Amino acid sequence: MTSLLSDPAVMTYYPAAKTRDQASQWIAWNEANYAELGYGLWIVETHDGQFLGDCGLTWQGVNGRMELEVGYHLLVSAQGQGYATEAAAAAKDFARHELNVQLLVAIIHPDNAASRRVAEKIGMRHIEDDRSGATATREVLGIQLDVR
Repeated sequence: MTSLLSDPAVMTYYPAAKTRDQASQWIAWNEANYAELGYGLWIVETHDGQFLGDCGLTWQGVNGRMELEVGYHLLVSAQGQGYATEAAAAAKDFARHELNVQLLVAIIHPDNAASRRVAEKIGMRHIEDDRSGATATREVLGIQLDVR
């Protein structure tokens, strides 16, 4: 996780790449999500076990309310090969079928075209802008999930 989260190319649209300690805190946050909610970010890997990144579901603040977000980070060497789309689609299905969530969002920096393409490939569309963070405005893409 440190190699992923400390890579400036992977973290281009974050305020900064993470240090080893910050990556450890990221892992602890994810473990706490699993302990409390039973889900969080998954490790994304190839069938032979090669680490590619992470993807999953976390609750995030959007304009003063909490929304379930699908998020993903992939090593630069794994980007553009469909892994993020496949993983995000699996997270969307989990949110729909296991959690019965009505709305799933992705919070994306406006300049992050690759991440936007992943969100759009799983059916998301721009629904609003998030102005609640300390950083620049982020786009919120969302999809209504039919949980019948």
